[in-house]
Amino acid sequence: KEILKEVNRHLEKEGLLLREGTIVDATIISAPTSTKNQSGKRDPEMHQTKKGNEWHFGMKMHIGVDETFGVIHSMETTPANTHDITQARHLLHGQENTVWGDAGYLGMDKREEMVDKNIDWNIAARPGKRKQMSGSALLLEKAKASVRAKVEHPFRRIKQQFGYSKVRYRGLAKNNNRLHMLAAFSNLLTCRNMLPA
Repeated sequence: KEILKEVNRHLEKEGLLLREGTIVDATIISAPTSTKNQSGKRDPEMHQTKKGNEWHFGMKMHIGVDETFGVIHSMETTPANTHDITQARHLLHGQENTVWGDAGYLGMDKREEMVDKNIDWNIAARPGKRKQMSGSALLLEKAKASVRAKVEHPFRRIKQQFGYSKVRYRGLAKNNNRLHMLAAFSNLLTCRNMLPA
């Protein structure tokens, strides 16, 4: 966590981490489902969840990203069966005036910890409702999606470039440390062309 904080302090000093808006999202990182190990058991800290029609076993990485540059400013890790909306308050830095999220964050503005905040909530509609939309409502959903796309870039970098689509260790703590370090590296790669030499 300290590495990510230090990198973000440096980026903020350089003017590359703004505190206006946050995009929130989560991704599943797989863990081995096999019980063919010494203990004969799965990792007790990992859980299974259903996404669409597919079952996944592992953990979830929740991130809050700056809406301007796509820099990760906050991150949480949980078992995969944790709902996205329960971690949303940890992903906000408190100074934002807009929050963007996918349909998993619907109702976030009505939660007890969010009611008194003066924030413009831009949460995507559920796919079933989106099919019924037309005209300006559909254009608004497309605009929301184009802003939210920035949050997918750090996930691609961490899972594809850094090869962390599967956990490397047993338990959440070690994987959490590794993901914070990879998030810091992702931020440096995101801003590499904007940082002075």
